[in-house]
Amino acid sequence: MFTGIVETTGKLKHIDRDRDNITFTVLSDISNELKVDQSVAHNGVCLTVTEVGTGWHRTTAIAETLKRSNLGDLKKDDLINLERCLRLSDRLDGHLVQGHVDTTATCVRKIEQGGSWVFEFSCSPEHDGLLVQKGSIAINGVSLTLIDPGKGRFKVAIIPYTFEHTNFKQIEEGTRVNIEFDLIGKYILKNMPKLNSAQ
Repeated sequence: MFTGIVETTGKLKHIDRDRDNITFTVLSDISNELKVDQSVAHNGVCLTVTEVGTGWHRTTAIAETLKRSNLGDLKKDDLINLERCLRLSDRLDGHLVQGHVDTTATCVRKIEQGGSWVFEFSCSPEHDGLLVQKGSIAINGVSLTLIDPGKGRFKVAIIPYTFEHTNFKQIEEGTRVNIEFDLIGKYILKNMPKLNSAQ
């Protein structure tokens, strides 16, 4: 479990493809502190650390993960948002994030507003029920608040700190991002037909 508060960014040093899997070698300032078998969110995707070296770590994404996320789009030297898993004693500064990406969305507009930014994304209209004004969403593992949700579209506002300390600074029109919808919202939406039929 994660909070969507990105600890740092890592840089992709190597991308190795083996059949349907991709292994990523990531340079970061937290790599030395990681352990093999540890879960770390990479752009919001929970992946297992398989190897650790001086200033780098390695992890593998399998076909199912690649199908649901933007990890297959990544290129050498791209920045990845990194967050280690939540400890039970930690403050929950963001919202509960599982690291299980639901889908991807595409940036359709990026607007600079005097030091902050508004990003607009498009996604499949089948997810409209999970897009709630002022609700929570994780984009590339960043806990954010939804604004102006519409049919197959939504916006988020990014403060300067988040812009500088995550890979939002690399997102442009046409960039695909990972989306994890609010965990509680997903359970409510799934059980609404049962709740309605019980009345």
